[in-house]
Formats: sequence, C-alpha cells, structure tokens
Amino acid sequence: MKFPTHPILNSLYFTPMQSKSLDFRQVEWWIVTTAVLTAFLFVLFGYRPQFYNDSGMAIFQFASRLLILAALYSAFHLIHMVLIPKYQTDSNKWPSVVWIALTGLVAFSICAIFGYTSKLVKTPFPTYFLGIVVLYVCYLIGSNLFSQVLTPPKIRDFQIYNISRLILGYLFTLLFLIQLDVISSEGPSIIFGVFIPVIFIASLYNFFLVYGKKKTGQIKQSRWYNWGLMAIILIGALIISVESNHEEIFVIGGLGTVAFIQLIFFPLTSLLFKKYDSYIGQISTLSYQVNQGEAGMDFLRSQINPHFLFNALNTLYASSLMENAEKTSDGIQKLGDMMRFMLHENQLPRIPLSREINYLRNYLDLQMLRFGAQDNLDIDIQINENQCAGDIAPMLLIPFVENAFKHGISAKEKSWIKLNLRCIAGSVHLDLVNSTHPEKPASEKSREESGIGLENVKSRLQLIYPNRHNLNIISNDTDFFVHLSIQLN
Repeated sequence: MKFPTHPILNSLYFTPMQSKSLDFRQVEWWIVTTAVLTAFLFVLFGYRPQFYNDSGMAIFQFASRLLILAALYSAFHLIHMVLIPKYQTDSNKWPSVVWIALTGLVAFSICAIFGYTSKLVKTPFPTYFLGIVVLYVCYLIGSNLFSQVLTPPKIRDFQIYNISRLILGYLFTLLFLIQLDVISSEGPSIIFGVFIPVIFIASLYNFFLVYGKKKTGQIKQSRWYNWGLMAIILIGALIISVESNHEEIFVIGGLGTVAFIQLIFFPLTSLLFKKYDSYIGQISTLSYQVNQGEAGMDFLRSQINPHFLFNALNTLYASSLMENAEKTSDGIQKLGDMMRFMLHENQLPRIPLSREINYLRNYLDLQMLRFGAQDNLDIDIQINENQCAGDIAPMLLIPFVENAFKHGISAKEKSWIKLNLRCIAGSVHLDLVNSTHPEKPASEKSREESGIGLENVKSRLQLIYPNRHNLNIISNDTDFFVHLSIQLN
C-alpha cells in the first residue's frame, strides 16, 4: 500500500521536557549579598584603622564606609525581598509604595550625611546613590521585558530566559560595585569584572574540553586541550616578560599560573564536575522511576476503554439476534482474549511481539464488526508478520490504531483508515493514516475522551526505548499521519 507523503514527515515529532524558571528573587539576593560581603571585606582589611595611631577622622571614615554599605544592603533587602513582593500581591498598592519611598529616603540620608561629613564624597549629594537607584530601576525594567518576551509560550522553554536573567543580574551587580568604588575601593569591581569571568571561562574550558573529553574517553584530545592552554599561557607570559624586561612576570605570571591551574584549579573543578555528574545521574534515575511510575499509573487508569467495550458488546448482541451464533461466539472469544491480555500480559515489562500483533488483530476484527458495514468508510489493513520476532513492551501499537478509529470515522462524511504493519531486521514499523473530522459534535467528542492518550505512549517510548524509536506524527485538515519505528534488539 502506498501512503500519502508530506514534506515534513521526516522530522521527528517529540515533546521535550520544559525547563523551569529559576527563583530569581533568591538568585538576585545571593548575588548582591556576595557582592556586598566582598565590599565589606575590602573595607575591613583595606581601611582598618590603627586605633592607637590613626586620627579620629580615619576611624570615622572607616565606620562611615561600613555604615553606608549596611544601609544600602538593608534597603535592597527590604525593598527587593519584602516590599516589592508585597506590592505585587496586595490589591492596595499605596502602602507598599510609601514604604519603598521611606526606605529609599532613609538610605539616601545615611549615604548623604555620613559620606559628606566623613569626606568620602566632596558634595552633600551622593551621586553614587543616584547611580545605584537608576541601575536598580533599569534592572527591574529589563527583567520585566525578559519575562514578557523570553518565556513560554513566546519561546519553547525557560532556558534562554534563565541565561538572560543571570547575565542581566551579573551586569547589574558589577555596575553596582563600580558605583561603590568611592566607598569600598576598586577591589570588589575588579574581582567581579575580571577574576569571576576568567574563572567562569576557565571552568567551561575544563568542563567541555579537558574534563569533558576525558569523560567521553577522548584522552588524547583532552591532553591536547590541557597542555595547549598551558603553552599559550607560558608563551604569552614570556612575550610580556621580554618586552617589559621583568623576569618575574614569566616566573610568577606564567609558571605560577600554570602550576595553579594544574595543581589546584583543574583538579578542584574536575572533582566538582564529577560530583555534579553523580547528582545528575541520581536525579535522572529518580526522574526515570517517577516518570515510569506515573506513566504506568496513567496507563492502568486508562488501559480499558469502557466506551469501546460497551459498543463491542452491543454489536455482538445485535449480531446474535440477526444470525447464527458462530459469528457471535467468535467475537466473544476475541473480546475475551483482549481482556485477558489487558489484565495479565499487559502487566509484564516485555511480551512476545506476536502477542501484541495478535491483540491488534482481535481489536481490528471487533472494530470491523462495528464499522464494517458503513458505506462511507474505507478501511485498508495490511499486517505482514514475516520476520516479526523478539519482545516488545505491551500496548505500544494499539493506542495509535485506537486513536484512528476514535477520531477518523464520521457517520456522515467520507472516512478512511489505512494501516501497514511490518518487521525488518529486528525492528517493527507501523504506518497509519486516517481521515480527520474536526467539526464533530460536542457530544461525540465527549464520548471519545476515554482511552489511552498519545502523550502517555510518547512518554513510555522515551522511557523504554530511548534513542531506539522514531515517532513522526503529522496532521492537517484532512489526514492524520503516524509513522512509528521501534528497534527491538
């Protein structure tokens, strides 16, 4: 039998697991907390006065720096973690707006008074405070735009949104620290602007090119990437050392960096990556077990279609009234075989493929009793059991056939169902085409809601035959195409 073709029939239809949005309010709190803590440490160790030797102004400046940092961080925590969420949830917005304004005013007053009186700034108005406020407002606007443009259903999942928000949060924190240079020195902004990106890039380099290649067994490539990077660092340090005529640059900057990377950084990050892979493996195993259990429970809840069984019994009853008992008894036997299959063999993880095909034949025979006399229905069934050997997970073929009979037949319009089942070299292939009738009455649609959902079958295929099946589903205004291939061995 020749099936209709479609230009996108070769594309694999699948439903990927959507990633979730991160809890960015907590992420932002941790990033800003880390930045402010870094600034605190630079103040503590960079401006710590010698109380027995320094003047009172030096001590006052030291205390003012700490107080300004504390005021800014307290204002951020109160506004970002308490007042803004309250503003978003309360129906009456004004109390939250007033508290946000008061919090900002108190923080501004502390920065203005202590910054000017301690001579940290030259004017009574702290311009860095205004810069921080503008940065924060821009961050909130950018975050809101990202949430509207980069989240489902605009795009498929949250991955791009999560990455964009993390980059935006990092840039906000870096610019926030740059505004605080007058209070805590340039050290924190240098750490966030230079050292953290370098560490991040070096970690990615190790994860994908050194550790990653080694993990996949590409030992030679891993060594090339590892020692290639070391050679680039040494050559760069040597060039700088020669041009500046400072040998210590090569010794400390070159050899010291290589020693740090090889003895500390790469071993430490590789250990973290191994722990990460271990946790991911455990999570994947647990997710597999949970998904398998959920799919099994959904399958058990819906494995028997009462609507189909009642119609089949009614058909058999009508047949027994109109003709001899031979046809009726044959139908009853097929129905009994199907019920025994669903109650017993259906519970096994694997069954012989011949039993799955036999169940499919029984189902088709019973459906032909029901619809065989319908003049506007064209049914073409071709099942070739040659080379059909091996075991298969039960009830993977019948849901698509059941779906075709449930949605592909209309009492008034021309309808068709064409099925081709065959086996080739340890694999089973199902091609199925049925007509579609989108304008069915609501009452008829409601009767068809029972049965095994195709989404459940997709989940079972992903769980049981990962990378060993090919499922293409194409639908248009007149036809519904299904191609399923399963590699059994």
